[in-house]
Amino acid sequence: MHEQLKLENQLCFRLYAASRLVTQAYTPFLSKLGITYPQYLVLLVLWEKNEQPVNDLAKRLHLETNTVTPLLQRMEKEGLVSRRKGKEDGRQVLVSLTDQGRALEQEAAHIPHQVGSRMVCDKLTPGTVPELFATLDAIISTLEQ
Repeated sequence: MHEQLKLENQLCFRLYAASRLVTQAYTPFLSKLGITYPQYLVLLVLWEKNEQPVNDLAKRLHLETNTVTPLLQRMEKEGLVSRRKGKEDGRQVLVSLTDQGRALEQEAAHIPHQVGSRMVCDKLTPGTVPELFATLDAIISTLEQ
């Protein structure tokens, strides 16, 4: 067997496993709020800046609009966001938080700290997080090109 084909030599597998396990760590907290992890990500973006075009949301989440649209439709049915056509460009759809979506921000404020504290280990400390962010951002940026 080729060494480069062993699972333990795959960066992609480590990233996949870490992503899956981090998402799993969020699940109990988010289920108490009645939202999924993808919905949480949309809310994070809208809590930073409310009323954004679908295209901007998708870009910020590194997703295609055809992936984000069904997610937003479900969130709208659940009363978390509203969607409306843009005034200047009728093809543009703007997404805004509803009162219910805004209220979840306060309820979710503790989640990053609680999940983050579960990830602290000898290699990942509050002091090493910025370096990890920079490394992951570089990987993301390189792969998007």
